[in-house]
This record gives sequence, structure tokens and C-alpha cells, in this order.
Amino acid sequence: MSPAPTPSGSIPALTSAPPELDIWQRLMGTTEIGSHVAGQVLPGTGDEVELVDPAAETVLAGYRDGAEAAVDAAVDAAASAQRIWWGLTASERGRILWGIGAQVREHLEQIARLEARSAGKPLQDATGETTKVAEMFEYYAGWADKQHGEVIPVPTSHLTYTVREPYGVIAQMTPWNAPVFTAGWQLAPALAAGNGVVLKPSELSPLTSLLLARLVERAGAPVGLVNVIAGLGPTAGNRLVTHPGIAKVVFVGSPATGRRIAAAAAEQLTPCVLELGGKSANIVFDDAILDRAVGGAAAAIFSGSGQSCVAGSRLLVQRSVHDQVVERLGKLGAAIRQGDPMDPDTQVGPVQNRAQLERITAMVQDARAGAEVVTGGMRLERPGFFYPPTLLAGVANTDDIAQREVFGPVVAAIPFDDEEEAIALANATDFGLAGAVWTGAADRGHRVAAALRAGTVWVNSYKTINVMAPFGGFGHSGFGRSSGYDGLLEYSEPKAVWVETDAEAPLAFGY
Repeated sequence: MSPAPTPSGSIPALTSAPPELDIWQRLMGTTEIGSHVAGQVLPGTGDEVELVDPAAETVLAGYRDGAEAAVDAAVDAAASAQRIWWGLTASERGRILWGIGAQVREHLEQIARLEARSAGKPLQDATGETTKVAEMFEYYAGWADKQHGEVIPVPTSHLTYTVREPYGVIAQMTPWNAPVFTAGWQLAPALAAGNGVVLKPSELSPLTSLLLARLVERAGAPVGLVNVIAGLGPTAGNRLVTHPGIAKVVFVGSPATGRRIAAAAAEQLTPCVLELGGKSANIVFDDAILDRAVGGAAAAIFSGSGQSCVAGSRLLVQRSVHDQVVERLGKLGAAIRQGDPMDPDTQVGPVQNRAQLERITAMVQDARAGAEVVTGGMRLERPGFFYPPTLLAGVANTDDIAQREVFGPVVAAIPFDDEEEAIALANATDFGLAGAVWTGAADRGHRVAAALRAGTVWVNSYKTINVMAPFGGFGHSGFGRSSGYDGLLEYSEPKAVWVETDAEAPLAFGY
């Protein structure tokens, strides 16, 4: 039986709250949950929001929507702190960024446990993702003093050079499936380029992002440089996107929401980076090492309960090995250990929230009319938002289940005859975020990777992501890039400076 909801704006008494919430009181200095603005916890005044443990369907905590007022205060705080931040030397900024990484490492275990509890991620996954957050700040710390301009040899008597300057205050909006990972993914390059940030995580899982803002300040960054809004999309999110003090909007989430954000930002002529959904093709040729390909296919879709934009949700298998691969993947999916995220033996946890569980259930139920359910296919009868690893066979690439993002542990197996058909099927989607090729032929791996319309392609692996490489998509998967040097460039603008060196040079007319 679920406990009664806690009073809005406060976590349960520490005697009854999960121990994972202890880090909140220790670092934030309060039991109250609110937006982190100008170094303080700012209680909300809007609608009540409950944070639910996805593995138990019990209330972890409650808070009130920060709404428009928190956003206004956060933008002001970020603008003031950004001027201080940009006034530091690049080397000083780099040292502070490295210190943020050190703060994350110091509190890594507690952050990971809170992420596992509040987002429903298996502890081993949450630990790995939190470690990557530290790596993100460490990587971009090295870039802080290496963002050079260039001298351009123009055909006049000018010394012409370029510099890169920060936008100012960046709005960032991150999803519920990997809260601390996506927060670090965006914060680190934005700060390395000299910006201030107002971050709005999903209202369903804001806790670790709020803690991360506190760690930024503990590392020595100006108070208010990173502000995090605990609030709802229609109120706080809408105000953030349309605020005149925001110079750029970065959004990670669904295509439907991305379209609305892009339209609202366009009204202000505010540039955007959109990292949206995917329907990634995982292609297995008959010359692949099938043990690796099947294991890779399982990890590609079932890890994280399939709640990943790059999940390998379309499994394209050459017809000669199709039945063999499907049989083996079905057995592997059925054997995956699914359970409490805090159990170190758990491989797959629950779906993060009830609405997403219901969406997955409905999409699979619709697909059952024409597809064969090899394994899974029905939500588990137990407390928590659990949906089992599910493999569907007999799916056509034009079926709804093969074209729309499920965002759950559901994969559709689709046969193909030859390389040409595999490429055509893989590219027959509105999305273009990721894809993979499993083959024993090196030339085929390169050839197919070149032909796939996707921002990331793996050959004989899947889901390997590192901060050093650019990440983003084509088509309905969005535009712009995160991570790597390309991600850093998204957070600054080039300025050209022309210095006349000839005192007798004539004044130029025309254009």
C-alpha cells in the first residue's frame, strides 16, 4: 500500500524517507524541494507535483511548480553570474570545471543511488552515467583555454581575426529518462564556452539535476551561474523558452515537444539545438558473429528499459539467419533479470512513470494484431512500472510499431534479403539519430555506415557513447550537436574583427 502523499514542498521525514534522499538535506541544507536559483532553494508557488518511486509506485517527495516567477529570477541570476564567469581567465574557468568533475566524483555513489531511486535506473547504470558526468566536466575543462580564433589573410590592408564569444544565458531542457547524464551532457560545454545556464529538467525527475547545480557552486563557480527549475512544462518551460533574456534554447526530448519549443523560440528569433527521438535500425548480416550481434541487440533495446533515444528498436536481420537470431534474442530477453533498481543484480529496472508504461502497453497491444510476440508483450503483474523485454516478429517496416518511437523495451524484428534492401529499410523512417551494422566484412561495415542517414553509426557494437564524439541526429531526430568539439561550438558565436593597418587607406563604400 502506498503511503499518503507528503505535504507539497517537503520530503518525508528522514526517519521514513529512503536513505537515498539523505544527500539532498546534506548538500541543499533543507528538507524542502524547490528550484535552485542564485544559490538558494526557491520554493514553488504553483501546482503540486509528486515524485514517485517507479519501482514501488510510492511517493518519494513533493514540491510546488516553480512556474514563471522562478524562471524570471533564474534568468536574472544567470545573467549576473555569467558576466563574472566571462571575466575570469580561460584557465581559471578550466580549473573550476575540473573541480566540478571532482565534486561529482566525491559524491558519485550517493548521486547514483538517488538517480536509481528517483528515475528507476538500475544502480549499475546510474553509477556509470554519473561517472560520465564527471568525465564531461573534465573533458570540457581541457577545452576552456583552447577555443582559439584565427587570423584571416584578407586581400586588403586589414588585420582580420576572429574570436568566439558566449551567447550569454542558455536555456536547457532535459528529459526524465537519464536526468543527471543529460544535465551534465549540456552543462559542461555551455560553461566551458563562457555561458550562464537555466536548466529545466523533467518535473518527474529533477532531484539529481538540482544537486548538480549545488556542486557547480561548491567547485567555485559564481553563485547563480547554473540555476535549475523544479517546474512544469506549460508554466516554467514555456516561460523559459520565450523569455527575452534567453539567448539560445537547447532541448532534449520528444519530437512533438521539440516542434512546439522550436516554434515558440522562433517567435523570439532564438536559435535552438534539438536532440529528439529515434527509431534506430540495428542491422545484422549473415556473416556477423551472431553471439555478439544477439548480445548487442539485447543491450541496444532492453538496457535502461529501452528508454533511450538511440535504442535499437528496429532489428533488421538478413533472412538466412533471421529465425535463428529471433529465437536466440527471445531467449536472452526472457532471461534478463528485471527488478529493484537498488539490487546490484538487476539488469533492467522499471519504466520511469505510469504514463509511459501505459503508452508502451497500448502500442504493443495494437501491434499484436499483426505481429508475433516472441517474448514479453504484457506488463508485469507486480508493484512498480515494470514492462518486460519484448520481441515482436513478423513486423513490416511500414507498421506503426516500426515507425513510431516506443521508448520502452520493445524491439521489432524485420527480415531483409541483401545489403541494398537493408539500407533502404533502415533509411525508410522520419528519424535519423543512430544505427548499427553487424558484419564480418570490413568493407561492408564502412559502406553501410556511409549509406545510413543517421548522426551516429556503430559497426559491430551498439550504444557506445563518449563525450569526445559529436552526438545528434538528422530529420525528425533534431538538429545541432551535443558533446565533442562540435557540441562546444554550439555554445559560442564567432565574431570577425577588422583592424585597418594602413593610415592612408581609402574609406570603403558599397557592400
